[in-house]
Amino acid sequence: MALIVHKYGGTSMGSTDRIRNVAKRVAKWARAGHQMVVVPSAMSGETNRLLGLAKELAPAGSSPELNRELDMIASTGEQVSVGLLAIALQAEGLDAVSYTGWQVPLNTDSSYTKARIESIDDSRVRADLAAGKVVVIAGFQGVDDEMNITTLGRGGSDTSAVAIAAAMKADECLIYTDVDGVYTTDPRIVPEARRLQTISFEEMLEMASLGSKILQIRSVEFAGKYRVPLRVLSSFTPWDIDINEEAKSGTLISFEEDEKMEQAVVSGIAFNRDEAKVTLLGVPDKPGIAFQILGPVAEANIDIDVIIQNVSQDGKTDFSFTVHRNDYARTMALLESTVGPATQAAKVQGDPKICKVSIVGIGMRSHVGVASKMFRALSEEGINIQMISTSEIKTSVVIDEKYMELAVRALHKAFELEKNPE
Repeated sequence: MALIVHKYGGTSMGSTDRIRNVAKRVAKWARAGHQMVVVPSAMSGETNRLLGLAKELAPAGSSPELNRELDMIASTGEQVSVGLLAIALQAEGLDAVSYTGWQVPLNTDSSYTKARIESIDDSRVRADLAAGKVVVIAGFQGVDDEMNITTLGRGGSDTSAVAIAAAMKADECLIYTDVDGVYTTDPRIVPEARRLQTISFEEMLEMASLGSKILQIRSVEFAGKYRVPLRVLSSFTPWDIDINEEAKSGTLISFEEDEKMEQAVVSGIAFNRDEAKVTLLGVPDKPGIAFQILGPVAEANIDIDVIIQNVSQDGKTDFSFTVHRNDYARTMALLESTVGPATQAAKVQGDPKICKVSIVGIGMRSHVGVASKMFRALSEEGINIQMISTSEIKTSVVIDEKYMELAVRALHKAFELEKNPE
């Protein structure tokens, strides 16, 4: 008997029929003798609907008080899901109980709309499991020290599930989605994209951080920190598929590098179209200038991605960085009103129509010429590179957004990712 955590996304919970199928799948695992904890998301589209209602009434701007109420509202989507799933499990003849995040409790800090998990008290859940119950826990939410409901940010149910699996030392955490695993890139852009049987934790972490929408990056970080066995698989396979076959399906996120991983120089291509670039032209090239620029941006709680500083000419330099497109207007206003004048920048300019395309592969550590092959493939398609960022197992380029799909297809072909490694 193993302790298994299942996580189901919004599309898997999108209707009562789909919830019945989830219940049948969970029941199959429970009847096989496993202790089951299930973490569902809100029904597909429900969180957007709830927040849309709030925004119709909300005052302009943002504040902790407003964000507290947004969390109060957004958390109800998962509360509905856990109740419905528990009822469906009871209809299958199982003893099931549902909990919200505060009932577990899953304790977080007070960063409303993007709270971070601090601890989980699993005593109540363990008692229920010992009594033979299936436990259904609301994803995406927790509670702070003052008993305020908090949410973990978009995709937070992934993080909830992995954190619960880590706290309870689960044998495995299965993430059920609307795709059947992790692919070399998005099959909607490259139909020849290939599903990976395994991917290393480091590669998955890079893919998640670079724009892959399969898993929230914080869930991958949790899995790595606590070495939670993690598998991504489809909830749309027939629920009555043989349990042993299902347990080996999808993509396993591995913590052990094997020879096959080393053979694949590049494992996948990630992309993110939600990027914007801002540039300060003609700033003084002197110690501390980067902090003068980026310090106020960080204080405004704006995440910075790729950074580049040009070679100095006549004591002046140009400084560029990228931010999420949702933060572009706020970043430009900050630079134009405060940072630009303070740094004596000659001009502030921006471009909200860029994207980032990245190649990722643990085999890049031991192979030379990978970046040059990437640059050649883009050059042959007439794609200009604006910025470059590298790490030990990835190379990212910032390009014009209109070339994104062309770049992904060209790179997928150049690195022959449609072929199975021998």
